[in-house]
Amino acid sequence: MRVLTPPDAPSGTSWRSLMDVAFQEACKAPKIDEAPIGAALFSSTGTLIASAHNQPISLNDPTGHAEILCLRKAADALGNYRLPNTIMAVTLEPCMMCTGALIHSRVAGIVFGARDPKAGALISNLEGHSLHFTNHKMWMVEGVMEEECSSLLKRFFLERRK
Repeated sequence: MRVLTPPDAPSGTSWRSLMDVAFQEACKAPKIDEAPIGAALFSSTGTLIASAHNQPISLNDPTGHAEILCLRKAADALGNYRLPNTIMAVTLEPCMMCTGALIHSRVAGIVFGARDPKAGALISNLEGHSLHFTNHKMWMVEGVMEEECSSLLKRFFLERRK
């Protein structure tokens, strides 16, 4: 297996500043009764290309995850389904579907907040960023704003159980 070492954050930014954009997006989701997961896609220089939050319920779309919606917006903005040299920041470890979409879109790297022990496909249940059979490998940074991202999700689900 090939291990991909992440580069430094883009000049003038930090992994936290990129994650903060995704986190702000995640904070929008509960207002429409969606799980608070947010994603943001940046150029290699740290310029925001697109952002989105979870909307599978409101869009009646099982693919309405924050990462997928963000990739769609970015592809529209750039006029290309390939998104090389980009960085995805997402508040929760991507699932298999989102990991596959990130691979197919050729995103260079992923920065995520909290691990997802149930469905995470980068570390928790699968090393999806470096699968031997894919023709694209991504680097990964985990645990950026982990506590904030995890707490946001926990509070949301505690409220729903009341």
